[in-house]
Amino acid sequence: MTIASSSPPSRLPTGGAAEASSTTGTRQGVSGEDRGDGRLAALFIAPALLGFLVFLLWPTLRGIYLSFTRFNLLTPAEWVGLDNYVRMVNDPIFWDSLWVTVEYVVINIGVQTVAALAIAVLLQRLTQSAMLRGIVLTPYLMSNVVAGLVWLWLLDTQLGIGNEIISGLGVDRIPFLADETWAIPTIALINVWRHVGYTALLLFAGLQAIPNDMYEAARVDGASEWRMFWRITMPLLRPVVAVVLIMTVIGSFQVFDTVAVTTAGGPANATNVLQYYIYGSAFGRFQFGYASAMSVALLVVLSAITVLQYRLTRAGRTDLG
Repeated sequence: MTIASSSPPSRLPTGGAAEASSTTGTRQGVSGEDRGDGRLAALFIAPALLGFLVFLLWPTLRGIYLSFTRFNLLTPAEWVGLDNYVRMVNDPIFWDSLWVTVEYVVINIGVQTVAALAIAVLLQRLTQSAMLRGIVLTPYLMSNVVAGLVWLWLLDTQLGIGNEIISGLGVDRIPFLADETWAIPTIALINVWRHVGYTALLLFAGLQAIPNDMYEAARVDGASEWRMFWRITMPLLRPVVAVVLIMTVIGSFQVFDTVAVTTAGGPANATNVLQYYIYGSAFGRFQFGYASAMSVALLVVLSAITVLQYRLTRAGRTDLG
């Protein structure tokens, strides 16, 4: 005996097919929109990507290749293997330049970080004036070359107003940029003066992200400003400070223009920082292969320092809940 089904068998497949067709159409529409957004994003990114490839990636790869060659622009590059690196390891001027650069970095980063942090905290705790922030940033708007020339005139041993004031106080004139002891600290402080405002504003932006409720609760508990600084401000500002330190250390190792316009590496190589030595080797003695090897060495050093800083300061983590 056969029992006939009461419902038409064709309805369910038909409804399922329509539903599937609708879902497929929706997915195609979404994927089409995604493709349109992707094309638009690629259009906006293309100029920056082109600049990155042409002015950063290609010169870096070219420099790495030239570091294994002997090249002077007049003849084709000659492959010499590791000869340039062996020469670099045995070059006392290279090590002296590296030491001078480290000395500059330590002074510059130490003074700049402390001063910028103090300025940022004062801006955040005492005033919110946009005009004052603009005044703090003013030296950064000046180029390094102009800043170097201005301070070269101000600190000139014979005619500089700085030494005129010192002489008027009954103290012997100080050859700030002409003495081996004073030259590097002076150059470091010149660059601190120029960059401290920008660094302070970066830290100020980080301070703005700290909730005011924490400071108010600490005041209710009777905490002093100094205690709030160490217990609230510094722990919560740590990721921003870490990023700022990474940026300033990389920039400090690449100091060049201030040295070039003030001391030209002197006196007696006391300010012959690594970038200036690389420049002299390449464009003064046309030893582009050797200069490229030193540049690659500097790249490796900066990469190692950056990774070490990132891990030690836990720059990728924040104490904000």
